[in-house]
Amino acid sequence: MKSVGEVMAIGRTFEETIQKAIRAIDDRFTGFGESEMVDDIDYELLNPTDMRLFAIAAAFKKGYSVDKIWQMTNIDKWFLTRLFKIHTLESAISITSIHPSLLRRAKQMGFSDRHLGACLGSNELAVRRLRQENYIAPFVKQIDTVAAEFPAFTNYLYTTYNASEHDVRFDDRGVMVIGSGVYRIGSSVEFDWCAVRAIRTLREQGRKTVMVNYNPETVSTDYDEADRLYFETISLETILDIYELEQSQGVILSMGGQTPNNIALPLYRQNVKILGTSPEMIDTAENRFKFSRLLDKIGVDQPLWKELTSFEEARAFCQKVSYPVLVRPSYVLSGAAMNVVYTEADLSNYLSQATAVSREHPVVISKYIEQAKEIEMDAVAKDGKLVMHYISEHIENAGVHSGDATLVLPPQDLDPETVRRIVDATQKIGNALNVTGPFNIQFIAKNNDIKVIECNLRGARSFPFVSKVTGVDAVEMATKVMLGIPVEA
Repeated sequence: MKSVGEVMAIGRTFEETIQKAIRAIDDRFTGFGESEMVDDIDYELLNPTDMRLFAIAAAFKKGYSVDKIWQMTNIDKWFLTRLFKIHTLESAISITSIHPSLLRRAKQMGFSDRHLGACLGSNELAVRRLRQENYIAPFVKQIDTVAAEFPAFTNYLYTTYNASEHDVRFDDRGVMVIGSGVYRIGSSVEFDWCAVRAIRTLREQGRKTVMVNYNPETVSTDYDEADRLYFETISLETILDIYELEQSQGVILSMGGQTPNNIALPLYRQNVKILGTSPEMIDTAENRFKFSRLLDKIGVDQPLWKELTSFEEARAFCQKVSYPVLVRPSYVLSGAAMNVVYTEADLSNYLSQATAVSREHPVVISKYIEQAKEIEMDAVAKDGKLVMHYISEHIENAGVHSGDATLVLPPQDLDPETVRRIVDATQKIGNALNVTGPFNIQFIAKNNDIKVIECNLRGARSFPFVSKVTGVDAVEMATKVMLGIPVEA
């Protein structure tokens, strides 16, 4: 299935909308521009692949004309001309300074603050400050769902710089819930369920709600689910803009999977009120070094691991801990690109194919424990104390990623002592991270010896499963905990 990666973007010009859509596909992309993933420009232009848009950007940079690209791609010149306009404007942005009128034009053509920061040799927040100093801000517009036959009063909204006034008033001060973003098999539906249950719980409690998501295949983007739906990219810039406009009471990041979690700390540093666990603690759990030190401190075991920046280092570590080992590029989402390696030849082959190991692109290698069970712990805590927990057993042995694994609840083949140790370790970790809200820990167990693989301070893809099987809604409970509403443990 090659269509995974579906997004939808809404704007008032093609240039603005295509750049939004490119950013929505993956956080690595800042907009229409070159990509390291394009090796052969001519091949990509002649053969339609998902890299073609980036090949067009690279071709413009190399001096290809609209006519030449049209001959190679047969893409209508209307589109190519507009893409060329984006390229021309990017080239015009000076390295030393940018005039307010040029900045406004760039924003109207869909350039993000991060993209402009890269062009200027600056950063996203510096561009944001420059925008604010020059009163350059987005306007909120409604999507007309009635084809202009009579006035539209929907709460289906988007932001644009190609406008002169807002279509709505900002009186609600609603709680923002951030969705899961781009469509992905094994994550979107599960996290969408979490986001929708959070929204419904908030509305049941009489709170106004604001949903931010851009996945057309979800229930959370049905415009009658929340009081306001922003069909927008999930990025620091966009969430800050909407948060400030709505004067929101707070933001729930823990229901949309990894995408919202990635911007938790930057939002917190911009004084955004994050409901639930502190973003500093989210960072502690996400950062392998900090989390490893924390586990050592509280006496919870973990597999031997190391982050390595060269093949020689990787080979030496593997010889020290003995094969097999689990290898994955650092900073990958949802365990993508993981591989079990059994020999030095396999290691060499994997590292040369999967990634160029370097200081900028390290790999994480963990000791792989054979014939071990993987156990999923989903939990809700308040101020570090467990309120509810669910233990699911993976039918497959450890090594099958949790997104692909078959889970069973209640566990069928776990020793009571293993269960006791898992609950004890979960309590220790929840307390050390002062968790308020949902969290998920993956354990590996063999002969009653348990080790922590990873911990995510957010709802996990198993939350809908455990909630439906037990009849106890983990997301409803977590949402109430984050709002400070009493729940029954």
